[in-house]
Amino acid sequence: MVFSSLTFLYYFLPCMLALYFAVPKRFQNAALLSGSLLFYAWGEPKYIFLMGLQIVLGYVCGLLLEAYRHTGAGRFVCILSVASSLSFLLYFKYAGFFLTNIHALTGIAMEPLDIALPAGISFYTFQMASYLADVYKGAPAQRHVSRLALYIAMFPQLIAGPIVRYCEIEDQLEHRQHSWESAAGGICRFITGMAKKILFANQLAELCTIFRETKERSVLFCWLYAIAFMLQIYYDFSGYSDMAIGLGRVFGFRFSENFRDPYASKSITEFWRRWHISLGMWFRDYVYIPMGGSHAGRLRQIFNILAVWMLTGLWHGAAWNFVLWGMYFAVLLMLEKLWLLPVLENSLAGSRIYTLFFVMAGFIIFDAPDIPWALDVIGGLFGAGGLSPASNEALYCLKSFGVVLLLAAFWASPTARAPVKRLLKSAGAITPCGAAARLAGLAVLLLVMTAYLVDGSFQPFLYFRF
Repeated sequence: MVFSSLTFLYYFLPCMLALYFAVPKRFQNAALLSGSLLFYAWGEPKYIFLMGLQIVLGYVCGLLLEAYRHTGAGRFVCILSVASSLSFLLYFKYAGFFLTNIHALTGIAMEPLDIALPAGISFYTFQMASYLADVYKGAPAQRHVSRLALYIAMFPQLIAGPIVRYCEIEDQLEHRQHSWESAAGGICRFITGMAKKILFANQLAELCTIFRETKERSVLFCWLYAIAFMLQIYYDFSGYSDMAIGLGRVFGFRFSENFRDPYASKSITEFWRRWHISLGMWFRDYVYIPMGGSHAGRLRQIFNILAVWMLTGLWHGAAWNFVLWGMYFAVLLMLEKLWLLPVLENSLAGSRIYTLFFVMAGFIIFDAPDIPWALDVIGGLFGAGGLSPASNEALYCLKSFGVVLLLAAFWASPTARAPVKRLLKSAGAITPCGAAARLAGLAVLLLVMTAYLVDGSFQPFLYFRF
């Protein structure tokens, strides 16, 4: 089940809200956990047992870590428990990749593995690993297995994040406040997040699909695709994060922001502080800093950056284009740390053009079926391979998707959209009529999106496959 579906919007969510707020407060966690397990089992019922096994193992290991903390046995339990949690991810996501590459390198005959990737396993595995690491560092272990299960399985952030740290919501699992104001803000955030997905990401996905299937490439078409995919992945993933954060507020939870206008960045370093923030902080706190971070000498820092970004690439997918994508950004980040950041600070326009171009090129690698395809498209931006400046298909797509591209680019810029947001906020806050108009606007937006869902094709969230 996905958020941007009629089943979720008009069946699951209303029933979930009715059940949650109808039961006494002491049963709300049980209601939310039951609904979350149903949400996950809707599409992949067999993998609910895999998640359950991880929860039970994590619960037992957490108690052992607390009992033997700051001892040699505790360190062993910590390594073993985190490794056991990550082993599920390694098997389901990477076993086939490793075997394929071993066969390519050695020629040893190996039976290919056809393993379906459980939805959301990258996200909930990292959440369990962070819980175990936090307990080892000093956080109290969770004594109620149902609360730990709710932390792992909570449906708003289960499938595609953000990666919620246990220490951030430990108290909220037991004590949280509900209010009409918070719920209204959460619903507004949910609807605007869905609008990002349906009205922007889904439309841009159609342009990207046309480009991947075309045999009539041109320089213009390569640029249209590169810009469209860069905007698509932003609206797809930030839209899901907005929906997750909004739903969390409805149920009384406060999740951290996962995106902060990344395309307004003036460097790659700043971009990664604004994009997929929960993942970046996870790797920083649980991998980069334990390895020594930036305090172990320049050579060790470079090694740490390369290691973290190779893992970041692999986290996104078991394919060499993801490894190359991670290394690509590692090199850019190292160049900025060594000498480029002071240069970028002296040119506002130049720094933003530089950042947008190299992020765009990186997302071409990210989306590529293989590395030669990515290199061809990046070269095509500059006419490599004898591409014509434009083609009939490119001009048709420019005419068909030009308005969506312009609107998506406009809304991705905080400077451009600031006056519109101020106007909408003031209109809804000054008078009862203004508030009613804002509510009516959200209702119309929901109806428009419902029409798209009824009439349009299904576009799954990109990050479901990670």
